Amino acid sequence: MKPTRLGSSGRGAGPWTWGPTAGRMRRGVPLIAAGAAVALAVAACGGSSGGGGSAAASSTPGPNAGQTVAIVGYSVPKPAYDALEVAFLKTDAGKGVKFSETFGASGTESKAVAAGQKADFVAFSLDPDVTRLVPKFVDASWNSDANKGQISDSVVVIAVRKGNPLHITGWDDLIKPGVKIVTPDPASSGSAKWNILAAYEHIIAEGGTDADAQAYLTSFFKNVVSKPSSGAEATTTFTAGTGDVLISYENEAIGARQKGTSLDYVVPKESFLIENPVAVTLTANSAAKAFLDFARSDAGQAIFASKGFRPVDKNVTVGTVQGANDPSKPFPTVAKLTTIKDLGGWTKVNKDFFGADTGIVTKIENATG
Repeated sequence: MKPTRLGSSGRGAGPWTWGPTAGRMRRGVPLIAAGAAVALAVAACGGSSGGGGSAAASSTPGPNAGQTVAIVGYSVPKPAYDALEVAFLKTDAGKGVKFSETFGASGTESKAVAAGQKADFVAFSLDPDVTRLVPKFVDASWNSDANKGQISDSVVVIAVRKGNPLHITGWDDLIKPGVKIVTPDPASSGSAKWNILAAYEHIIAEGGTDADAQAYLTSFFKNVVSKPSSGAEATTTFTAGTGDVLISYENEAIGARQKGTSLDYVVPKESFLIENPVAVTLTANSAAKAFLDFARSDAGQAIFASKGFRPVDKNVTVGTVQGANDPSKPFPTVAKLTTIKDLGGWTKVNKDFFGADTGIVTKIENATG
């Protein structure tokens, strides 16, 4: 196995219930794959730079044998995709298929594909990183399926040091004097945008005005001590000792604990629904399309759940999720959960919050340094 390559991975909220670096990371080792009804035991599977990827799990070739699926995505779900690949190789459609992976900050990876980087399957943190590729690289109908192009969900959480020494219970605690915050940079990271919107919208959810929310966000950014380029890098920065709290995805906190990282996390009573899109490119081979079908299947969704993601298919049996606060009930209902649709969609949000010079967040970041 060649070494992995590093480089560039209406308003209102109602309840939503259901029943290491900034560089790009090339494919490494697979994790555990889970099925909808029964877990799949898997063995280690190697990878290589330049599209070498995984070897087939069976000597009997499948209909897509010999094809390589080039996955380009944001850094946070890499463990889920490693597990998905291993499980896919055990299916008829996956026999003989290989994978290459490039993961990094969502915006960075999307721009790389737009600049010509090879990709068959793209998995980003938010919709605009896919729509950037339409129509030259991705068909305009990419989000016409039942889940509108989304493959997994999560919510924004607050990760804290083991034992929660500062007794963080929610967003208001984060602007107290001396609290040091780690959150990714919205200039490159989709994760950062979800985090900041959650922080802002918690004020609105509690009946505050936009002026109140902007004042909160100003205090929030004054306590930010590190803005890494991606969600995964932010986790690495926090676990290496920087800061008191990390604003992150629920699945990222669960995944870190699954790997033995010593941290706790708080699911605040007001949060934001994270929706992560996927698509195949116009030049994608049949193996990539079959892999997308597998990721959307019950078995694929169960694998996402096993890695701490909330499946978009709410009928999937989740089961026990190690690393969650309550492994038997890993995905608690959030009392007030805002969605991007509540805010008018990404085009409006990117203009209002993250637009150059005039965006709410842009102006606050510039003012607070």
